[in-house]
Amino acid sequence: MSTTSTPKPAAPKSAPAASSSAGGRRKPTYPVVLLLIAGGLLLLSLVRLVTGDEQLSNSGQFSTAIAAAVPIGLAGLGGLWAERAGVINIGLEGMMMLGTFGAGWIGWQYGPWAAVLAGIAGGALGGLLHALATVTFGVDHIVSGVAINILALGVVRYLAKLWFGADGSEAAKAGGNDKQSPPMDNMPSFTVPGLADGLGSVEKHHWFLVSDLAGILRALVSDVSWVTVLTVVLFVGSFFVLWRSPFGLRLRSCGENPVAAESLGVNVYTYKYAALIISGALAGLGGAFLAIGVHFYQENQTGGRGYIGLATMIFGNWRPGGVAMGAGLFGFMDALRVVGGGATVHAMLLLMAILLVGLAVWKFRAGLRGARGARVQAAVALVIAVLLVLWYALTDTVALEFVEMTPYVTTLLVLSLAAQRLRAPRAVGKPYRRGEGT
Repeated sequence: MSTTSTPKPAAPKSAPAASSSAGGRRKPTYPVVLLLIAGGLLLLSLVRLVTGDEQLSNSGQFSTAIAAAVPIGLAGLGGLWAERAGVINIGLEGMMMLGTFGAGWIGWQYGPWAAVLAGIAGGALGGLLHALATVTFGVDHIVSGVAINILALGVVRYLAKLWFGADGSEAAKAGGNDKQSPPMDNMPSFTVPGLADGLGSVEKHHWFLVSDLAGILRALVSDVSWVTVLTVVLFVGSFFVLWRSPFGLRLRSCGENPVAAESLGVNVYTYKYAALIISGALAGLGGAFLAIGVHFYQENQTGGRGYIGLATMIFGNWRPGGVAMGAGLFGFMDALRVVGGGATVHAMLLLMAILLVGLAVWKFRAGLRGARGARVQAAVALVIAVLLVLWYALTDTVALEFVEMTPYVTTLLVLSLAAQRLRAPRAVGKPYRRGEGT
C-alpha cells in the first residue's frame, strides 16, 4: 500500500525550473531590456549634465563607438555560431587576420566591395582549417585555435613581405611595403540629409536627455558604412536562422547533445563544418571592416579584437542580442578613449560609481532572499563605488595609461558580474566521434 501512496506530481513541478536560465533565473524579456537601455541613457544624460563633459554623448562619440563595435560584434557572432555547434573557436583572432590581409590584398586592386568578399573568404578558410583539425582529426579545440592564431600571424607577415614589400613590384610602387598594403578606394556610406541635419541642430542645444538621444540617432543616420548595415542584417539573420529554422535547431542540437542528434539522423560533422566555416567568414568580415576603414591592410591591425569578440559572446550568453550589447558596450568604452581622452574617462568614473551602487542594492536584496555570497558582493561593489567617487572628486583627469586600459578593464568587470547567469552549450568543447550513439 505504501507504494501506491507515493506522490507523483513532484517531478512535473520541477520541469519549469529546469527550463529557465541557469541558477533558476528567468531570462529578461524584451520590455525589460528596453527599460534597462532607457535607464542607461537617462543615467548617461544625467552624468553629462553633472560633469559638463559634452563629449560623453555627442554623435561623434557614438559614431566612433559603432565603428569600434562592428568588428568585435562580428567576431563575437562568429564565435556564437561555432560554439552553438559545440566547437570552441579561440582562432577568431587568426581568422580576422586572414580577413584583414585578404581585404588589403584584393581591395587595392579591385575596390572595397571586392575587399569585403576577400575578407570573408580568408576568414572562411581559417574556419575550414579549424573544422578539419577539430572535427575530422579530433584535435583539442583550444590547441587548434591557438595554432591557427600563430599560423595566421606568420602567414600574413610572410605574404605581406612577399607581395607588398618586394622591391620593384607593382604593390610597392602603389605605396605598399612589408607592413601594409597599398591604399584602396573609400567604401560608400549613406546619410539621411534632412534627418541628420535636424538631429544635429537638436544635439547642439545640449538639452537634457533630448540632445543625448538626438546624438545617438544622428550617429545612426550620418555617414554610416554599408558594412555596418550588413552587420545588422547578419545579426538579425543569425537569430532567425539559429532559433527559427530547422537548420538552426539541428545545428544547436550538435552543441547540446551530438549523440542524441546523430540518433535522430543529423549529420553532426556536416553541421559542425558549416558552423565553423560561417564562424570564420564572420570573423573575416570583421577583419575586412578594419582594413576598409583605414583603406589598407596593416600588420597587427586586429589588436586582439578576436579575443574581445569571444568575451562579448560569453557576456551575451551565446545569444545574438547579448553579443550585440556586449560589442556596443566595448565599442562605447573604446570610443571614450579615442574621442574624449582622459577628461571623458574621468567623467565615466562617476557613472561607474552610480552603477556599482545600483549593483550593491540589487545584491543586498538578493542576500536578504538567501542568495549565497550576495551580501559580500554588495559590500565589495559599495566599497569600489566609494573609491571611484573619491577618485573623481580628488582629480581632474585620468592618466593616459589608465585611459588605454579602460575598454579591457570594462570587459573584465562586465564578465565577472555576468558570470553567474551564463549557460554555455552543454557539449561545447567536448570530443565527439561519429557513431558514438550506436
